[in-house]
Amino acid sequence: MRQRVSEARVARLATVTAEGAPHVVPCCFALADDVLYSVVDDVKPKSTQGLRRLDNIRHQPRVSLLVDHYDEHWPTLWLVRLDGTAAVVEASSAGHATGVGLLVEKYEQYRGATLDGPMITVVVDRW
Repeated sequence: MRQRVSEARVARLATVTAEGAPHVVPCCFALADDVLYSVVDDVKPKSTQGLRRLDNIRHQPRVSLLVDHYDEHWPTLWLVRLDGTAAVVEASSAGHATGVGLLVEKYEQYRGATLDGPMITVVVDRW
């Protein structure tokens, strides 16, 4: 399960708005033990780095992530849901560099990029 999650290229991050509505977005991520890292970057197009998911986490830090694999041959399907507590870590904060290093190692697209946007960390407490 952990190997499949670690090797997966994308997850779906589920947060809750201040009004109680669900909000789900795809994200690139890296995993180290039970901590997941995802950075707000300028590599993938966005209109702003002030993303709703960040506001949601600041308001309600409990999140879920879904990592899955779909195939028309259904016996090979799998999914893993990770539940945990998220935090928004600014570039100047401890832990940001750790996440950047893991993400650069995993995603070639991040190599040579400036990853100074907020980092989402999730301490996973349920797999």
